[in-house]
Amino acid sequence: MDETSPSEHLNPLQRFGRDVRQVRLARKLTQKHLGTATGYSEGYVSKVESGTLLPRPSEKFAKGCDTVFGTGELFAGLLRRIDDGDHPSWFVPYLNLERKASRILTYQTNLVAGMVQTEDYARSVFRVSNPRASAEAIEDKVAARLRRREVFERDSPPLLWVILHEACLRSVVGGAEVMTGQLDYLLEAAASPNLELQVMPFSVGVPATSTLPFIVLRFPNSPTVLYTETRVGARMHDSAQMVDAALDDYDLLRANALSPDESLTAIKTLLKEYRT
Repeated sequence: MDETSPSEHLNPLQRFGRDVRQVRLARKLTQKHLGTATGYSEGYVSKVESGTLLPRPSEKFAKGCDTVFGTGELFAGLLRRIDDGDHPSWFVPYLNLERKASRILTYQTNLVAGMVQTEDYARSVFRVSNPRASAEAIEDKVAARLRRREVFERDSPPLLWVILHEACLRSVVGGAEVMTGQLDYLLEAAASPNLELQVMPFSVGVPATSTLPFIVLRFPNSPTVLYTETRVGARMHDSAQMVDAALDDYDLLRANALSPDESLTAIKTLLKEYRT
């Protein structure tokens, strides 16, 4: 990376890397020393500092830098702002809460839940929803969506409970090959102890609750939050009445959906259809 480049010509990853390098040199540390102290290789640190590590440095590395440098939460905060920049502004408040949640309950009616989308599926979604965006901008959005899974790398990862209406699995996003990869990933992810997956079949008819998707976030020491989204934006609700109603709805959805084992069987059946 050209050290004489004005900061305004650097992208966010390059600025992050430049700042890591400047503080490292000020602390008289080598790349090898920083790598060892943060649990990464010298090559990893080199890529971070050059701004070439994709999709971006890990949260563990950023926190490690703060510990080694004694910079509080400076680099962890910089990394969060990089992430936030790849999301719509109205979605950032939700993301900040999602990172702290102990339980994430999501019901989706049209598309596979973002946290369990594959790279190809997410790319197909973003291409359709952002037809005028550049290829680079699309890739940034895809990378940001995949990074949301980093919450499962925490010492105490959240429980993610996903209920997908059958329409999510039958709506062909990106073609049969993309859907095959997506359903394969759902089967793989469902093996995790931190994920419960259920399918709401068409045979149930109209669900006993709202037909709109929603997410409920639960926290160890904070009030539960309901998140709803529309075409014009999103809202978070923390009123006890609305949250309790959403939790009641989610219980009904779980009761009407296929069991986790039956859901996996249904996904495997759909996989055969996409592969023929």
